[in-house]
Amino acid sequence: MTSTRTTLRTHWVALRAMLVFTLVLGVAYTAAVTAIGQLALPAQANGSLVRDASGDAVGSSLIGQSFADASGAPLPEWFQPRPSAAGDGYDGGASSGSNLGPENPDLVSAIGERRAQLVDADGVAGDEVPADALTASASGLDPHISPEYARQQAARVAAARDLPEAEVAELVESHVQDRDLGYLGEPTVNVLELNLALAAMVGD
Repeated sequence: MTSTRTTLRTHWVALRAMLVFTLVLGVAYTAAVTAIGQLALPAQANGSLVRDASGDAVGSSLIGQSFADASGAPLPEWFQPRPSAAGDGYDGGASSGSNLGPENPDLVSAIGERRAQLVDADGVAGDEVPADALTASASGLDPHISPEYARQQAARVAAARDLPEAEVAELVESHVQDRDLGYLGEPTVNVLELNLALAAMVGD
């Protein structure tokens, strides 16, 4: 009898502890963190959404996306992101890098093909093509490119849209983001934000 009471008491204590911790950690803590996020950092808490001129969400500043046609060919009138190994490219459900080593023949071949395409499309010398224009990021969803890659594309975009190259180049420079805290990482350009500014400039 004593053993049965001890067992029932132990189970009752465990049940009460589970209910208390569920309320405290599963409900109260979650509600508090959500409230703090919505009050202090609402944009970040809601996915860092990027909106077009009409206010419609067109993406996130944290996740890259493709600017290509239905066949996967890059659209010359838009700034292009770096290559992506996530699924068929910028697939949010398959975030990953290629996991290919620097001497892997498939990677070497892919880099050579990308370099040749960019030399032809952007009219630059092969040794001038930045590394991020040739290689995918570890996540496959990197929203940024280097300022050098953005500047390389300015002439092509200007020609495709019949715009003065100087105006497009100035637009690029206005979207160069400095190092975090002034010293972490490298300067970057967010491709989606740059393309939205380009669309606003030309009235797309």
